[in-house]
Amino acid sequence: MTRLLRPFKPLLGPYKAISRFMYRVMPKGLFTRTFLIIVTPIVILQSVLVFVFMERHYQLVSQRMSEAVVREIAAVVYVLEHYPQDPNYANVEQLASRALGMSMTVTPLEPLPPPAPKPFFDVIDQELSKAISQKIGKPFWIDTVGRSRFVEIRIQLEDSILRVFTRRSQTFASNSHIFLVWMFSTSLVLVIIALLFLRNQIRPIIRLADAADAFGKGRPVDNFRASGAREVRRASLAFIDMRRRIERQIEQRTTMLAGVSHDLRTILTRLRLQLAFLGDTPESEAMRKDVGEMSNMLEDYLAFASGDGDEDIQQTDIAALLEELEEEAEISGLDLKVRFDGDMDAEVRRLSLKRCLSNLITNGCKYGNRVEVAGSIEKGWLVITVDDDGPGIPEDQRELAFQAFHRLDLARNMDESGSGLGLAIARDVARGHGGDLYLEDSPLGGLRARIRIPA
Repeated sequence: MTRLLRPFKPLLGPYKAISRFMYRVMPKGLFTRTFLIIVTPIVILQSVLVFVFMERHYQLVSQRMSEAVVREIAAVVYVLEHYPQDPNYANVEQLASRALGMSMTVTPLEPLPPPAPKPFFDVIDQELSKAISQKIGKPFWIDTVGRSRFVEIRIQLEDSILRVFTRRSQTFASNSHIFLVWMFSTSLVLVIIALLFLRNQIRPIIRLADAADAFGKGRPVDNFRASGAREVRRASLAFIDMRRRIERQIEQRTTMLAGVSHDLRTILTRLRLQLAFLGDTPESEAMRKDVGEMSNMLEDYLAFASGDGDEDIQQTDIAALLEELEEEAEISGLDLKVRFDGDMDAEVRRLSLKRCLSNLITNGCKYGNRVEVAGSIEKGWLVITVDDDGPGIPEDQRELAFQAFHRLDLARNMDESGSGLGLAIARDVARGHGGDLYLEDSPLGGLRARIRIPA
């Protein structure tokens, strides 16, 4: 196989360059690409047909018709030169009018007019000039432009000028435009019909893509059904089955976690009651602290495992949500400033987004003295940044900070007394909305957490 491809290796470079260029300039949409696949062969075929028709059929027919007219004129010229005529040439004029369908007059000898302007693409002028030169061989002058319906020809004889007027339809194929009109009109109708059918075939694919995108963002997909061609229906049915399996799995997991949460909270409640009977001793105080930490860890585990599947998407005032977080931070004695610019409404899971921002703000306040939150909606995306002036996280360890139960051992020890799930829960919420969470350098000198989700 390699030996067979060896002669074509010099062509691989230009082929790849052309492929990259075509990929850049060609449209990316399926509808536009399919439309080009349909239209391009039609345009090429019509171009070839028009070229062949104009070069072969139209030009050949026009040449034959021009030669026929010139032969008739040559016959009249032969009669005028070899047979005696009446003084007014009435017989020749009657012959031309009745038998040949032309208007001929014989005028006294005078210089021929200067050549008239010749159209560049005028087949009549070219074929008539060529035929007169070959068949008659005398000085002549023709005008194919001056009169729209007629062609004027002047032939210089020995002692006179033969002036001929003939219809343009006698010298070229005048009905050629009918072929072009029918060809282009029928092609236009076929292209329109193809576009209608193509649109109907593309619409189910677009609906499938929208449904998959909405499901990936956690939004309800209730009115989606399989439609379209057989292959598209199979893909739609596979998506519906996959969605049902995922929803069933989430429901089972939520039910199981609810049971686990109830059982563990019952045990923790009993432990608190037992500690309450022990009184205030150093040992009981340490045990209460451990029970409280276990309770917080349990809440974090359940929040991370259950996700936000139970909450529905709703229209939310993001500015009001940030103000709530600012008020809660003031009550807790934290230094937090919030700002939101532009449109304030976005479709999000309000409680999940609030928990996500609360985790980020808590981490920022825990490792820094000042936290600033800024939000805006840009080109259909909700962007919220949480900046702090803490020690930050090294760039090579930022991705590790998102791992569940992972704790950093540097100056900024995430969730030092917690479960190590703060950033993992925050990113899970962001990705559940169809976006993501990024860690960057903050202008305040610490860490910036940037959330970007569809609005």
